[in-house]
Amino acid sequence: MKLALGPVLYGWTRQALFDFYERAAASPVDIVYLGEVVCARRGALRYEDWLDIGGRLAAAGKEVVLSTLALMEAEADLRLLRRIADNGRYVVEANDMGAVSVLSERGLPFVAGPHLNVYNAATLGLLCRLGARRWVMPMELSREAFAGMVERQQPPVETELFVLGRVPLAFSARCFTARRRGLEKDTCDIACVDYGDGLVLATRENNQFMVLNGIQTLSHSVYNLVGELSPMRDLGLGVARVSPQSNGCFEALDLLRSAIDGAVAPAQAAAAMPGVLHASMCNGFWHGRPGMTLVPA
Repeated sequence: MKLALGPVLYGWTRQALFDFYERAAASPVDIVYLGEVVCARRGALRYEDWLDIGGRLAAAGKEVVLSTLALMEAEADLRLLRRIADNGRYVVEANDMGAVSVLSERGLPFVAGPHLNVYNAATLGLLCRLGARRWVMPMELSREAFAGMVERQQPPVETELFVLGRVPLAFSARCFTARRRGLEKDTCDIACVDYGDGLVLATRENNQFMVLNGIQTLSHSVYNLVGELSPMRDLGLGVARVSPQSNGCFEALDLLRSAIDGAVAPAQAAAAMPGVLHASMCNGFWHGRPGMTLVPA
């Protein structure tokens, strides 16, 4: 089973991103996803910067994948998408059907990202015929749905699963972080840079339950399927994905790598993650329960 580091979802500074990927080059991951997925206004790194980082990661032996936006809103987004598709070096992760269209028209293989609505084998089969060589299962699907999808894959395709990180729940045309500051979206001053792991949203009873990340809404609790690694392997999982956070990410990757390699029991690794990431955990979707639920391993 390979280990993947998903794209950074938050609005980090230029230096923070370079520092993060320098550590990623020395980490135990096999695959690294690069690029902006959430908001095109975040311009800390340019297209050329992502290619430069990709070159350093490839030299360190990592498989590099360039990720695309999940919500495209302007012609400039489409121009960037075409540049990414034509990069000539790295496979692209398509996170909306516009990206699928551009890549399939060029006859390029791609990764079907987690933000595509792939909820049945027929849709997965269509994406495979269009060029998908790997797919990332939507986080809302259960273990039973995962098993059914893998069993019915025609043709067979490598499967990747989001096993650790805050769950991406929704995207909106409105920027919640800018609104919190009393700013318009077009003059947001890239306010999300001030929130390295997003802006926590609490109920009136002060129960923290979501994180606002620009136009994206995430779960507050970290989705933790590390304890399920053994049955996942039996079901045919090829790649386990971790979504980056500003603190504890590389310690979590080391622990997860140990669990994948059998040096640490998956249940033990899963139990250690709250302390490593300093966050509450959840895994409800995998068990067919409400997503914020935590079902003991």
